[in-house]
Amino acid sequence: MSPAVVPPVGARIRQARLERGTSLRALAREVGVSASLVSQIETGKSQPSVSTLYAITTALGISVESLFDARESAELPQQGATPLAAAPGTVLHALAAFAADPGRRIGPLVGAGERETLELDSGVVWERLGRVPGAEVDFLLVTYRPGGSSSGSGALMRHAGTEYGYLTSGELILTLGFDEYTVRPGDAVSFESTTPHRYRNDGEAPAVGVWFVSGDVQ
Repeated sequence: MSPAVVPPVGARIRQARLERGTSLRALAREVGVSASLVSQIETGKSQPSVSTLYAITTALGISVESLFDARESAELPQQGATPLAAAPGTVLHALAAFAADPGRRIGPLVGAGERETLELDSGVVWERLGRVPGAEVDFLLVTYRPGGSSSGSGALMRHAGTEYGYLTSGELILTLGFDEYTVRPGDAVSFESTTPHRYRNDGEAPAVGVWFVSGDVQ
């Protein structure tokens, strides 16, 4: 997909933090990152990883979708609020593209060569298999390349919703809270996405599966 126009994500995070009455350092402690990183994200100087973005929105009590809603741009303070173009392969490109036009229908039939394909910089590929307007479900074919992980930093992620996955090939390591599972072809997983979790592919072959994530996710 072509580069996506990303709304001023950092400015929205800063606005939500100030409305909550949370200091920059307090938010950083709650998320488990440095105050410097939070500051760089708010000013647009650094891109958050998927796990960091989910952790920030969870800590602030907001949805990830709200960060990418173009209708809210006019309400933001102008300083540091300039939209930017996110290059393919980056976290912001993927999330902005998936959050764009939530009323658009994908389907009822999506051919193998017609899928929207988005690549994350942590070695993960999302392919959208369909979307029904009004249904808060992401229906995805997910590929973890060798060495790929749902968190580039290695941190566990958590977000609203419920996650269901079925692995068709390859092998994944799922860290779920304090437990670790090896997911093999034919295995299925299901859990509340508010539980800290991470997938990683330690093998030499791609790990491919079908995922449903229901609820307030992107």
